Amino acid sequence: MSTASIANNAYQMAAKLQQQARAVEDTAPQQTNMVDFGQMVKEAVETVVDKGQAADSQALNMIEGKADVVDVVTAVAETEIALESMVAVRDRVISAYEEIMRMPI
Repeated sequence: MSTASIANNAYQMAAKLQQQARAVEDTAPQQTNMVDFGQMVKEAVETVVDKGQAADSQALNMIEGKADVVDVVTAVAETEIALESMVAVRDRVISAYEEIMRMPI
């Protein structure tokens, strides 16, 4: 599988997660003065999706001759870092969940 298709799949998955988070938010009651983990995750996903869209925009601008290669590489690198950070957090959450499930009752 090529790097472009991997990045495209990751971008599409992040967009689906964002849509699912929006659907859950619309049905969930709002609470005040509380840190909402779901909201933090939603914002992180939105950030990754926004960076992906910015990278896509820069790539299209480069094809049209409106952007420099350095701008495209920078946008793609920012997207990659954001996605890797989100994956690292996801892995830590899964690890914590597995640790909790191993605890005796």
